[in-house]
Amino acid sequence: MPSQPETSPTSTPEPATAPDPTLPASTPIPLDPDSLRVEFEPIAQNLQRPVFLTHAGDGSGRLFILEQPGRIWLWHRGELDPTPFLDITDRVNDAANEQGLLGMAFSPDFPRDLQIYVNYTDRRGDTAVSRFRVSPAQVNRAMAASEEIILAMDQPASNHNGGMLLFGPDRMLYIGTGDGGAANDRFGNGQNPASLLGKMLRIDVMAAPAGGYAIPPDNPWVNREWQGKTVRPEIWALGLRNPWRYSFDRATQDLWIADVGQNLYEEVHRVPAHSHQGLNFGWPIMEGQRCFPEQANCSTSGLDIPVADFRHGTGDCSITGGHVYRGGRTPALHGHYIVGDFCSGRIWILAPGSETDPSVWTKHLLVDTDMNISSFGEDEDGDLYVVDLEGGVYRMHFHLP
Repeated sequence: MPSQPETSPTSTPEPATAPDPTLPASTPIPLDPDSLRVEFEPIAQNLQRPVFLTHAGDGSGRLFILEQPGRIWLWHRGELDPTPFLDITDRVNDAANEQGLLGMAFSPDFPRDLQIYVNYTDRRGDTAVSRFRVSPAQVNRAMAASEEIILAMDQPASNHNGGMLLFGPDRMLYIGTGDGGAANDRFGNGQNPASLLGKMLRIDVMAAPAGGYAIPPDNPWVNREWQGKTVRPEIWALGLRNPWRYSFDRATQDLWIADVGQNLYEEVHRVPAHSHQGLNFGWPIMEGQRCFPEQANCSTSGLDIPVADFRHGTGDCSITGGHVYRGGRTPALHGHYIVGDFCSGRIWILAPGSETDPSVWTKHLLVDTDMNISSFGEDEDGDLYVVDLEGGVYRMHFHLP
């Protein structure tokens, strides 16, 4: 789950397909965020540390809910299947706060290829990104014995494990990795081009269906150095602390990354679609929109500045990234980004900038809940869900006067 504060001080490739023309890419109706209200409809309760929700993209309407100890549950037509969709508790280490089964993504060719991908910490506490197959005879069950480990990463500490997996509109797999844990980027991974930690990785698993992965030839540092140093070719961007949750806007294909801060600031980055350069999100040179530590002098040249940051002090301590709303129930909310905080339970809206300055986003507090928000989720229709680590999953209903 998202990392909590330490006690110590403190390029997107051109998509393979065009954005869906049926989805609006800007706000069609002026929205007063202060007038928006949200209702939480419970769809599942009494789960064991749920951390994620996703869908299969197959038109079935099924939702898949991850539990940190290593189970995935299937929700369909108003109820949970009594048998797990996948159970890998025998190989998952969830002993520490940020370990466990942390992410899941369906293959872009699902259900034709019946493949899913998961991200978890193994019994040694290291990261495993694995592929599993769904049973051809029973589409509501993945086969635990079918595991192929695609990518393994040693973890020097038990926190900052990242854990998110997401296929982009380019059919590449994006893997967010934390900086290795402890505090102050102790292991020096954020700005280290030789390490896969503290990065956004981009790999092609569709080109290597028999196992392993390929390096996309348009990754930013293929056959190119960074500051005179060789870069691991899997790396798409660097300078992240713990990108716990991120998402693509299904209309514009912009990438939104919420990176968990240390003691002072949580931050949100927006990467516009068709951005080709390799990006540096700044950690540990910066935390949020400021130098790290805050009193330091630093150069921000070449760094991607967050579109929003959230200062600690009112209970906020660990950002949980969400989604740009594209659902059909509340058209006035289209183009707004929903984001929350694990510690405080508060949920905000980031409102899009004006046509003259689209880089300016404003944040508005939507609601203050008593949840430990471990994730947001999106179904095939664009409706949003919130996942509470304490055991509940809720569909979000937005209301305007």
